[in-house]
Amino acid sequence: MLKKMTLFISLMLVLGLLLVACGGEEPTAVPTEAPAEQPTEAPSEEPTEEPMEEPTEEPMEEPTEEPMEEPTEEPMEEAAEEPEVSITIWADDTRTPILQALAEDFEETYGVALVVEQVMDINDQLPIAAPAGEGPDIFIGPHDRLGGWVDSGLVAPIDLGDKSADFVQVGLDAFTLGGELYGMPYAIENMALFRNADLVPNAPETWDELLAAGQALQESGDVTYAFALEDNGFKVYPILTSFGGYVFGRSEDGTWQPEDLGIDSEGMIAAGQWIADNVEAGLISPNANDGDTAQTLFAEGETPFLMTGPWALSQFRESGVNYAISPFPSDGQPFAGVQGFMINAFSPNVLLAQALLTEFVATDEVMSELYITGDRPSAFAPVLAATDDPDLVAFGEAGENAALMPAIPEMGAVWGSWNNAVILTITGEDTPENAFATAAGQIRELVGGATAGMVNVPGSYQAAAGCEGDWDPACEVTAMAEGDDGLWTSSHELPAGDYEGKVALDGTWTTNYGVDGVADGDNYAFSLPADGTVSFSYDPETNILTITVE
Repeated sequence: MLKKMTLFISLMLVLGLLLVACGGEEPTAVPTEAPAEQPTEAPSEEPTEEPMEEPTEEPMEEPTEEPMEEPTEEPMEEAAEEPEVSITIWADDTRTPILQALAEDFEETYGVALVVEQVMDINDQLPIAAPAGEGPDIFIGPHDRLGGWVDSGLVAPIDLGDKSADFVQVGLDAFTLGGELYGMPYAIENMALFRNADLVPNAPETWDELLAAGQALQESGDVTYAFALEDNGFKVYPILTSFGGYVFGRSEDGTWQPEDLGIDSEGMIAAGQWIADNVEAGLISPNANDGDTAQTLFAEGETPFLMTGPWALSQFRESGVNYAISPFPSDGQPFAGVQGFMINAFSPNVLLAQALLTEFVATDEVMSELYITGDRPSAFAPVLAATDDPDLVAFGEAGENAALMPAIPEMGAVWGSWNNAVILTITGEDTPENAFATAAGQIRELVGGATAGMVNVPGSYQAAAGCEGDWDPACEVTAMAEGDDGLWTSSHELPAGDYEGKVALDGTWTTNYGVDGVADGDNYAFSLPADGTVSFSYDPETNILTITVE
């Protein structure tokens, strides 16, 4: 009750300011006094004697009760049913139903309408709608997009006040740039170490201890591989950070420093060498380097260890494998992705939006609903402490020292080249030193704008088409050419097989389009039943990719 009263007072103060601002230019003093004197004296002399006698018995009761009650009740009902002020929130399909369920209670309690709209391509729509005054007051998004939004002036700073103590520090750090907080976190996603508890009862404390346990099981014939790795920088990051590797540096005030690139740092190369040595020793398979294969190996008991995230829980639960989850050995840091609420800087209701977040959303009830449906560790400390799901508790513990995903546009230039370096290291096609040095050089060129204007279709077919690796948005072999009709096209000879791809601009992943032209959308899938030609056609007006197989 006290919380509701506090919010009510906060909202009333904000609403009062808004109404004063809206009414300050209206000439209220002139009409209220001038008409008041003319009607009171002119009608009072003629009707006083005739009408006073006829209606004394019968009409006196009707006029005194009905006219007096209608004017006083009708405006009150209209104000309750149609609040003068509303707050609009943009959310995805997971969060929208939760917030919509809260909207009615919020409106009834505080008299402010809460409109929740499901918008699947918020990243794409916000930069267009917000400056035009058509955006939401509040929107939900990942922290790694924050740098671009702040640079574009799309996000307003937020002051959580005393409520900041209720949030885990990594969540607050994720939405802090230049010493300013720009979002209220609610969920954290990170990887953890899975182990087969029947084969390895206790969590290893170092990577060498992990490999020793896996090797003993491998030699006894209980497993096929000591360890399973997946094929990108995100998935192997806990190993890379254990050796001192990093992606971008960060200043003391939290500002990311794109000029401080750590892809070719000593720590990164040392970690790559450790992986390469153990692949050569037969402990890590050079072939089990994709997510599905690695997760299947663990689910079927073919490997005792796997690094992955909460997205794999359903598969492992269904498989029946007796798994345990723990932090990474040797203080390895996984990447942390944080979801949060941000305020549109172009909103006319910035103060009211902040009051809504700090006093209504930042409560045990609302944060619990978001946690239960999202199936991710909560960034709200009281909910995290009360969590009764042991798996999510374990993920929360594994993410306590997580490294935040860099929240700058330059991160989009990292993935293709970095992932290629990891794959080449695992497969043994290149030395770690050369692979990571080459990747770093390519990334620096991309950050410097070397591929500005490039339109590409990175995908799982690129190595077969002649690129150094797959999913490389900067590979010149698969770059498209613009035709006189404004369409971008390319064609490639490929062997029979099933492939995926999507459109990426400027040689990075910062701007990419999937199925139906949706920003950051699903991959397009295509198949060649026999060796043949695949042709791509991209329409920049719709962002839709057309794929033709011959």
